[in-house]
Amino acid sequence: MPHRLTISPVVAGLAGLGLLVSASVQAGMYRYTDDNGQLVISNTIPQEATKRGYDILGNNGRVVETIPPAPTAEELAAREAEKERLKQLERQAEQDRQLLKRYSHPDQAVRAMYRKIREMEGLIQLKRGNISVISSQLDSEQSRAADLERAGRDIPESTLEKIRRLESQIRDIEREISAQRQDIDAITKGFVEDIERLEEITDSERTLPLNPASENQ
Repeated sequence: MPHRLTISPVVAGLAGLGLLVSASVQAGMYRYTDDNGQLVISNTIPQEATKRGYDILGNNGRVVETIPPAPTAEELAAREAEKERLKQLERQAEQDRQLLKRYSHPDQAVRAMYRKIREMEGLIQLKRGNISVISSQLDSEQSRAADLERAGRDIPESTLEKIRRLESQIRDIEREISAQRQDIDAITKGFVEDIERLEEITDSERTLPLNPASENQ
């Protein structure tokens, strides 16, 4: 259905007096679509109409600028999604640059993973050695306490306290070992992600196994 042009009363009055051109220079004129879908020319524009887009007219009645409609919620969401996508691409590009500074080939990252895992496994072995020493002390104290019980004698509080302390130390070290195992898993996962990314951005495949234990098999 064709739009019908509506002239506001102010504009109509000015036109009747032959003053339309001069009035448009002074007040500025707008052409917009009203709520009924009709074109309106006026020196003012309702706030709601600005959302639908409008034209600014020059003193000769021609369009000097077109203001587009306000974006819809879907368009705004799409813009935000595109911004986030571009940000993610920038972050990935920077991560790739940093990764290539550390390694030029996936095998370099694999070897670095080997070294880190072995270092952490070495710490775990030291802690297991500490548990072995403490366990020997605990066995000795528990044996002494058992001898006293068999002899019908009271176990000194100092002995019981030492047994509790040694047991607590063993539990603490076991928790540390468990936490380090989790750290090894997390570090390994991070290395594997880096290795796979290196394979992609360098177009090179690793030649070493991801499991250090299978390296020498």
